Amino acid sequence: MDRSKPGASDRSVPAPAGSDFLHLVLEEAPLGGKSDWLARQIRAALADGRLPVGSRLPATRVLAGELGVSRGVVTEAYQRLIEDGHLAGRGRNGTVVVGAPAAATRATAVPRPAGRGNPSPPQALFAAEPGVDAFDAVRAARARIDLSPGVPDLAAFPRAAWLHAERRAVGSLAASDLGYGDPRGAPALRLAVAHWIARNRGIRADPDEVLIVAGTAQTLTLLGQVLYEDGIGAVAVEDPGPLGARQHLRHCRLDTPPVAVDSEGVRVDELRASGAAAVLLTPAHQFPTGVVLRGPRRTELLHWARDTGGLIVEDDYDAEHRYDRTPVPALRSVLADRVCYAGSVSKLLAPALRIGWVLAPPKYRDALVDAKRFADLGNAVLPQLALAQFMESGEMERQLRLLRRHHRRRRDAMITAIRSHLPHATVHGTAAGLHLTITFGAPFADTDLAAAAFARGVKVQPLSWHAQRPHRPGLVLGYAASTPTEIAEGVATLGEVLRQLL
Repeated sequence: MDRSKPGASDRSVPAPAGSDFLHLVLEEAPLGGKSDWLARQIRAALADGRLPVGSRLPATRVLAGELGVSRGVVTEAYQRLIEDGHLAGRGRNGTVVVGAPAAATRATAVPRPAGRGNPSPPQALFAAEPGVDAFDAVRAARARIDLSPGVPDLAAFPRAAWLHAERRAVGSLAASDLGYGDPRGAPALRLAVAHWIARNRGIRADPDEVLIVAGTAQTLTLLGQVLYEDGIGAVAVEDPGPLGARQHLRHCRLDTPPVAVDSEGVRVDELRASGAAAVLLTPAHQFPTGVVLRGPRRTELLHWARDTGGLIVEDDYDAEHRYDRTPVPALRSVLADRVCYAGSVSKLLAPALRIGWVLAPPKYRDALVDAKRFADLGNAVLPQLALAQFMESGEMERQLRLLRRHHRRRRDAMITAIRSHLPHATVHGTAAGLHLTITFGAPFADTDLAAAAFARGVKVQPLSWHAQRPHRPGLVLGYAASTPTEIAEGVATLGEVLRQLL
């Protein structure tokens, strides 16, 4: 053959089969082990970050054609990684990455906050007292099964009803309504909120007392600024109590002395002994224990506020979600001049809306409005008007009834799974809310359990995150945003991990 002729060598020596995906070259695969080789290549890409969580893999038919192998070779490699918990088939959406090999899960599965330190190993992210960076990174990280607390059934968001409310709100707008608006919030929404809390929480309030904010997180930030400027240096918090709330208060330069919680609620004797002028509470469904503040303990707290002039910050975060108990009136309904009441739609509709409300005692009302004005001039008006339409039309009550049915089934599925896979765990706070808490008698670090579970694709929160003082090991498990099948699989994984840990 005359190899000097152009193209002669191309016809006699075929080009190596390969793919742009991970720069795979089939010649590197051993004879008779192509599926093993391909699985190893993908696993290595998962481990070093080339395929982060959420990445979509080529269709089996496409990749097989590029590599010049049978489709079965690619299908078998994908299936092995699916069984390992690294990939998941999503039907028409293809095959996506849902987890990384355990040795490198944190480096690949956890988004790194821009411009800040990069937490990497699991133990660093699940430290007993995580910093804001680590807490945000774990909260934002995707997992195969997410049992984090605090999120409702987002798949049940009433899209059609919300769109209808938006159309009605926009259709009735005057041109002047498209301006900056009142920093306290749209009058229509302040009125709707006043009606909602009167019907559902027993609170009688004038719409002028309602301040619309960007969720309870902004309530804590604005109130923290106001209290600090008023000379208050500490806000007592429940122990255990919500880590995120504690971090917001500390960001405002406030100390957060812990006050114990028992089966009756916050220990008011400890609150008195702390000397704090203010306290942050979740009295209708204490986070994370689920205890309800009732009877003598409730009366004792109200006496503390009247006797000392103390301020109660009432975070009414999920009081509407109840299943096996009667409703509990808000503290604000009986002591308006000493209670700053905070609520939102994050647990009723979706956190993405970023709409909440706060009712402050007269002493702090004007200062909070000023803080809101200088923070952002007020929430976006159009979503406020849509929410007002949604609430006043009765759609909010209909959505709440739907969610209660969904959440009850998922709670029951979680209790069943715990009994089966974690039989020695003690379950707390099942009568209401979007989460429950389990504690263990065995001595071990619950942060180790949470880190090991995350390496297996299951995300939970260790109870020690929410405690400032030593506490029995445990987990805080959200059930509202996961299907019963996901809940059962996630709890089964927790059982396997715990047996290995012990």
